[in-house]
Amino acid sequence: MKLLLIEDNPTLVHWLVKTLEEQGFACDAVQDGDAADSLLRTNAYDVVLLDLNLPKLSGKNVLRRLRQRGDATPVMVLTASGSIDEKVELLGSGADDYLVKPFEVRELVARVKVLIRRQTPARANEVSCGDLVFDINTGRFTLDGAPLNVTPRERTVLEALMLRLNKTVSKSALADAIFTLADDPSEDAIEIYVSRLRKKLEGSSATIVTLRGLGYLLRKRDETN
Repeated sequence: MKLLLIEDNPTLVHWLVKTLEEQGFACDAVQDGDAADSLLRTNAYDVVLLDLNLPKLSGKNVLRRLRQRGDATPVMVLTASGSIDEKVELLGSGADDYLVKPFEVRELVARVKVLIRRQTPARANEVSCGDLVFDINTGRFTLDGAPLNVTPRERTVLEALMLRLNKTVSKSALADAIFTLADDPSEDAIEIYVSRLRKKLEGSSATIVTLRGLGYLLRKRDETN
């Protein structure tokens, strides 16, 4: 799961990125509104964490432009203001949640997972594909009830496919889910991770299907016949 943190306090950025990565999230961070708006036009994120008092373009305008483009990416506003009027205004403008600084990181992570869960069928804590199950709260996969041993990058690929179950996910979308701005994206690496995951899913009722020229699809094995 990949987050975009938009925050102009470098100390807070460093702490939050480190903490979120320790929780298993991939995380990009930018410190001004123009850079955020540019990234959101070209990259896909599972959740956006948005400060309001940003240089160049305000957080409110970043949110407004995002929604005007029809982009439904969940947005959690992070702000020092506890004003009810501002909260009502932001929620009315398209924000999905609102957290007042200072906050406990446990609450932030829990709220992020709620926003991700809202995008899954029946808003469930678990997503399953046959005997493959993904627990959103813990970030763990099980296969036929036993823990599935995957590397962090393999887990991120499988998360992206699982959260888009029965939908085609392009190589570029998988690369967006895995690699942050600090990485060197490689579509060849995606093929390696998918190949490794296929081996780990051998004998299960879940399979990753390649759709040439389109990308990959995770679905139950008996649906491929």
